[in-house]
Amino acid sequence: MRALPLIPLLLGGWLTLSALAANSSPEAGDWLKRLAQAEQQQSYQGTFVYERNGSFSTHDIWHRVQDGKVSERLLQLDGSAQEVVRVDGHTQCVSGSLVAGVANTPEAAARVLDPLKLMSWYDLGVAGKSRVADREAVIVTLTPRDQHRYAFELHLDRQTGLPLKSLMLDDGGRLLERFQFTRLDTRDAPTDDELKASGICKPLAQLSAQAAQPVTGWRSDWLPPGFELINSSVRKDPQSKNAVSSLMYDDGLARFSVFVEALDKGTAADIRTQLGPTVAVSRRLTTPKGEMMVTVVGEIPIGTAERIALSMRVQDAQVKK
Repeated sequence: MRALPLIPLLLGGWLTLSALAANSSPEAGDWLKRLAQAEQQQSYQGTFVYERNGSFSTHDIWHRVQDGKVSERLLQLDGSAQEVVRVDGHTQCVSGSLVAGVANTPEAAARVLDPLKLMSWYDLGVAGKSRVADREAVIVTLTPRDQHRYAFELHLDRQTGLPLKSLMLDDGGRLLERFQFTRLDTRDAPTDDELKASGICKPLAQLSAQAAQPVTGWRSDWLPPGFELINSSVRKDPQSKNAVSSLMYDDGLARFSVFVEALDKGTAADIRTQLGPTVAVSRRLTTPKGEMMVTVVGEIPIGTAERIALSMRVQDAQVKK
């Protein structure tokens, strides 16, 4: 489950604005800075709804900041039982269908939100005020400057700066994802018992450094402007036993991952699918290393994901100048 406001955000200072930021609002930057501070300083508990592709789910969340340590527990209240417990961004345990999709690396890449960088790819603005979960909010918008990323609308609590609601929208203004509190309590910090995982939450061991080596054999001939490689690793697939190279890219707000794996003698079909904001595109590539399957997964437009998949190349094939 991805919800932008639940990811720790670190912002730089707002001293000057670059020329590229001409259409962005300093007030919006101030609100984003409050959001970052609230996530790292404010304890809270509440209930939120999450919507994607027309499907809704309801979750309880407990978030406590104590002695510089951020502890968080999420529990899905409907459908299959799903639970996640994190401490300082590292997943301690998971349950339900989340188990297969969650992994911890020794050096997990933290999401860093740099307003001056974002202003090169998004217009930041304040669109007015709203009321969410019986609390007054200000609406901050992040509108992309190109077709390679999505727009965001954040409703931030006027009192604390916490995110009460976030919307992700495509280039036609259609809703891709919604996160929205229905109840938020910022007065009482969660107790140890409330943050304690239930019996269904399975401990998640962190992968050793030996099991996840940096990728050096692959590069992309094309990336959307602003996206940079922030993490890479090579692991062995437990089923196929093949080595899988994983590369993660980030523009300061959006992320996508590229997975490269050698194809066995059997046939493998290309894939092109989208669920809400998340796309998955797989393409076969013939390389000096043999037939490979390249898969791009992330919250970017599907056409952008296809172009990225087809641009992957073996690093050794790069012309040296």
